Amino acid sequence: MLNANQNAPRWGGEVQFSEAHDADLHASNLTNWQQEYDQTSRGSFYGSIVELSFDGLQVFSEHTSQALQQKCVVWPDSVWLGIPFEGQQASRINGLTIRPDTIMCRPGNCEFQLSTPEEYDLFGLVVDQDNLTKVADIHGLDLNWKELTEHGRLGVPDKTLEEVRFLLHRLLSVEQNETPSRLQKDIVLMALLEVLKVETPQPARTQSYHHRKKVVDCARHFLDQHMDAPVTVTQLCEVASVSRRTLQYSFESILGVSPIQYLRFTRLNGVRRDLVKASFDGTSNMINVGQIAGQWGFWHLSQFAKDYKQLFGEQPSQTLEWRC
Repeated sequence: MLNANQNAPRWGGEVQFSEAHDADLHASNLTNWQQEYDQTSRGSFYGSIVELSFDGLQVFSEHTSQALQQKCVVWPDSVWLGIPFEGQQASRINGLTIRPDTIMCRPGNCEFQLSTPEEYDLFGLVVDQDNLTKVADIHGLDLNWKELTEHGRLGVPDKTLEEVRFLLHRLLSVEQNETPSRLQKDIVLMALLEVLKVETPQPARTQSYHHRKKVVDCARHFLDQHMDAPVTVTQLCEVASVSRRTLQYSFESILGVSPIQYLRFTRLNGVRRDLVKASFDGTSNMINVGQIAGQWGFWHLSQFAKDYKQLFGEQPSQTLEWRC
């Protein structure tokens, strides 16, 4: 189940800052999104969000220190644009690689997956479709919604990206000047229109992508239904009706990890989620780490503890004592 932020939207043009030392808690800090983040690189996590929200419009920058597999859903009847900072390592949206001249785009109320590397920084803009359509009509721009929402990534000229990044950086600065809220919102909408004037859709270049994506989606669905079972690669091959080689290649090209790595990361993050919840609920003194590990399919507890510490930089017992 995705991690939903239940806080009321903070409309009004004031910059909000949040930080977290757990990937999934960080995911819940973004207002009005439903998200679940799984950490996939080793070490302690740090994430921060700088957010600016108006009525029907949200702008933010996000920093994450570790590689992640993200499941994301933004609010209905909206459009999200994701713009990586200049010089970032490659990321993926639904298995499609984001190059330096591409940005991400997905409609609201539609789950999408991001694979992001270590030390990753991203600008995000979410706008209600009616809001964006109204402004586009005023300025004589005919938006192609199919282009914007079908493929997941858009090509944008370097100069346009440079200008938009500069604008968003200035707008989200905690030392920003006292620009009126109405003017701030208008500046963001104008920047959005500049991007949408020059964007070109960047669909998957080969038919094999769709097959590989289907294989991964099938395997992931099976794994999600059998998290407490010792699933084997052979089982996944049978479920997806592919060879071991095809399964391996599909996972590595779509998610950037092998099937076994995906299974292990997902289960370790599931254990951590339960431990963090117990810590925040005040029930940690009633929790048996070994029992929770067993519920996620870990039967060799010494190996589990070693893997857990390698991934998160702390023992499971330390997570139980955790408060921030």
